[in-house]
Amino acid sequence: MKRIRLTDITLREASREGGGALSFKEIIEMSKILDRLNVDVISLAPIVNEKIDSLLVRTIAAAVKKSSLSLPVGLAGEGVRGAWEAISEAVSPRLYVEAPLSTVQMEFICGKKPDAVMEMIGELVRKSRELCADVEFAAADATRAEGEFLYQALRCAVEAGAATVTICDSAGQMMPYEFGSFIRDVYENVPELHDVTLSVKCSDSLAMAAADAVSAVAAGASEVAVSVGGGCAPSLETVASIIRARGEEHGYYSNIKYTELHRSIAQMNWISRAERSGTSAFETGMSIGGPTDVKLDANDDIAAVNKAALHLGYELSEEDIVKVYDTFKNVAAKKSVGAKELEAIIATSALQVPPAYELESFVINSGNIINATANIRCRHNGEERFGLAAGDGPIDAAFLAIEQITGRHYELDDFQIQAVTEGREAMGSTLVKLRSNGKLYSGNGISTDIIGSSIRAYLNALNKISYEENNAQ
Repeated sequence: MKRIRLTDITLREASREGGGALSFKEIIEMSKILDRLNVDVISLAPIVNEKIDSLLVRTIAAAVKKSSLSLPVGLAGEGVRGAWEAISEAVSPRLYVEAPLSTVQMEFICGKKPDAVMEMIGELVRKSRELCADVEFAAADATRAEGEFLYQALRCAVEAGAATVTICDSAGQMMPYEFGSFIRDVYENVPELHDVTLSVKCSDSLAMAAADAVSAVAAGASEVAVSVGGGCAPSLETVASIIRARGEEHGYYSNIKYTELHRSIAQMNWISRAERSGTSAFETGMSIGGPTDVKLDANDDIAAVNKAALHLGYELSEEDIVKVYDTFKNVAAKKSVGAKELEAIIATSALQVPPAYELESFVINSGNIINATANIRCRHNGEERFGLAAGDGPIDAAFLAIEQITGRHYELDDFQIQAVTEGREAMGSTLVKLRSNGKLYSGNGISTDIIGSSIRAYLNALNKISYEENNAQ
């Protein structure tokens, strides 16, 4: 039986459609879910901001254990090296080369004539193949390209080293029988494709993308581009369901975990929902708590502690890791150190800076019949600042009021609360993790009032961001 490989392009296509609202944490979480489902290839968004996007790709590469990770190289030769450096540590890296082949799109997207586009395809695929064993070439808008030019471009890509060639019906106007016939004609005119993997990407503009993909598989294709929500490609759930229901009798199968499929799709649809609250600091749908797979003890050296910090998402300077390790040794002498303890150590030891924002006062109004509101006063470099906001709860309102004061919004990556003493006057400790320019900053706050500790933790993290931004100028 023939195995049908599935490539999920949700994250890549979202960046083209203005769907960049997904946070750092949400993108990583979706990648993990797709990996657990045994999706063969996860296609990521291209690198736009080298520092931030490369960090995101490397973080995903560390989190994904089975799936191949595909990263676009762009239309310029210099993009190949940057893409490879970001994705090279993945378990199975793939470089993705895409070029438009219809006359209209070549002129509109590339601003080049056919001969120049052909030369570009050969150069990009060759440079990618020199670095990476797995290179995919995608013929965008292939169904509207001139036949002989399409065949020549596909031969060029295979000769340059492409291991996978993708035929795209970007317009999504072909009927299933037409697309199946189109794929057979491509095989007949480019026999070199029998030596590589042929993939298809079908737009769902006529709600027939899944049927087009089935026709392509019957014509010889063995890889199908899918997406979680459909639209740019047939939906992952639809294609997997077709393979599960009818694949065996037609001689093909996939490795998708069908029993987990519906629940996982629902979870990813919730993560990537289009409508987000415009009034919540907790916009990423995070759960309270953090990673738990960190276990350190007194026998661990500074390198092990630094590795654990990197695993949690912190890039510490040499000076900060020394401070963290000194505090760690005192704690580890008494008990083992897990993720929560290490994050508390980092929050209290690393990047301790003069406070740019100092809390003056806060007033919180909350109840079961009113919206929570927060009135916060701070001093910023000696100047009094005031913020008033309503939120989904008292802490949410407080964070939004601080955003008013700063005039900035930072991604709230994590939020943890725990008691540090017992009894009615128990002290609460709050850990807030903010992300700025892809880098993680944690703040810690302690108070008998959990709202107060949350505000102090947020300001503590905010001061670290402010310090680094001001000193980078």
